[in-house]
Amino acid sequence: MGKTIHIRRGYDIRLVGGAEKTLQEAPSSDLFAVKPSDFPAITPKLLVQPGDEVLAGQALFYDKDRPNVRFPAPVSGEVTEIVRGEKRRILEVRILPDREVRYAEFPKADLARLDRATVIQQLLDSGCWQYLRQRPFSIIADPVDVPKAIFVSGFDSAPLAPDWGFALASERENLQAGLRVLNILANGHLHVGIREQGEGLTEADLGDAVAPENVHRFRGPHPAGNVGIQIHHIDPIQPGEKVWTVNVQDVVIIGRLFREGRFRADRVLSFTGSCVHQPRYVRVRTGQRMSDIVGGQLNSDHCRIIQGNVLTGKTSSADDFVSFYTNQITVIPEGDKPEFLGWLLPGFHKLSLSRTYFSWLWPKRSYNLDTNTHGEERAFVMSGEYEKVLPMNILPTYLLKAILARDVERMEQLGIYEVAEEDLALCEFVCTSKIPVQRILAEGLEYMRKEG
Repeated sequence: MGKTIHIRRGYDIRLVGGAEKTLQEAPSSDLFAVKPSDFPAITPKLLVQPGDEVLAGQALFYDKDRPNVRFPAPVSGEVTEIVRGEKRRILEVRILPDREVRYAEFPKADLARLDRATVIQQLLDSGCWQYLRQRPFSIIADPVDVPKAIFVSGFDSAPLAPDWGFALASERENLQAGLRVLNILANGHLHVGIREQGEGLTEADLGDAVAPENVHRFRGPHPAGNVGIQIHHIDPIQPGEKVWTVNVQDVVIIGRLFREGRFRADRVLSFTGSCVHQPRYVRVRTGQRMSDIVGGQLNSDHCRIIQGNVLTGKTSSADDFVSFYTNQITVIPEGDKPEFLGWLLPGFHKLSLSRTYFSWLWPKRSYNLDTNTHGEERAFVMSGEYEKVLPMNILPTYLLKAILARDVERMEQLGIYEVAEEDLALCEFVCTSKIPVQRILAEGLEYMRKEG
């Protein structure tokens, strides 16, 4: 067994509306869409036109800068529309699905005889390559690179996050097959983080697919489940190094590809939040309508639908489509109502990390939070709040100021290559100055990538 790591800095945001351990199938959808905006740092070039028939796993578009990185259709059917925005930017490729899904065929693999080149080619051919993300920059990995290691987090510690032990209970063989494929890609340097106690994958789920010394136990509050935090504590990224990361549910899809010989984009989402009638787990297919999931399931019309968790997710709507990397849907009340003398009240039901309200007397309480930030952006005050919730040996305030100043050398010294937006999401949550921490970091990472 690898390291047992105790994360002491961080915070668990307890919200009402956790998913019950029940799994339902989402209704079949009459329209699917693949959105190039789901994939950072690519320039899409179309391979299909309206009226074309496609198979599930057939490429719809590719990256102009890396033509071998292609993006697949989640279902078979007819391409009905190419939705474009300003300057003819491609927003969506819409597909009218067949009643029965027809799949593009790929070779079924003997995992014991696979080599790295064969794995890379099949992932590229099938469109599964984009499940591999690179640090630094949190972008799609480059097939020509050889990473120092590949990291997978077997649990999620974000608010209302899915329990992967439950969600993937029926996918153990595909999970282990996917891990074996990643181990080949990593030349044996595959690391998996699991929770020491609580929800998530266990050693039994992993089987013998991962070397025991590369399975690491974590305990402590969020962001212990973030793969970036785990990388920092297992094998930090040094200048010039690259590591790859894969979400555990995407590992399952990769396993299906090699075991079944097809790209099957089924996913299990946790459908959570205080605005949901019955929070639960839902099996969906990537790209299907959001209305199939949220329609008739909400207890309020005045709420915000988020693809992801409340810290890092993106605002969505019932007219949207399930994004490529979505594993959770959260619905919470909109916070656009004024609150008279809110700051003078004792705030027994308001979450506060600074003991501003008396709610700190009940540390295990769950809260029905809305989207109100309770203030606007103001002067950047150095208060030490960020350091209390970021379990990394970096100085986040100085890093953010270096990004704003576009000081490349200083950014490198302060560890920008180690972090992604999700790692600093709690810093944004606790910030009394209401600084858009994640947006600033994203801009800094993009600047560093282009400066190269």
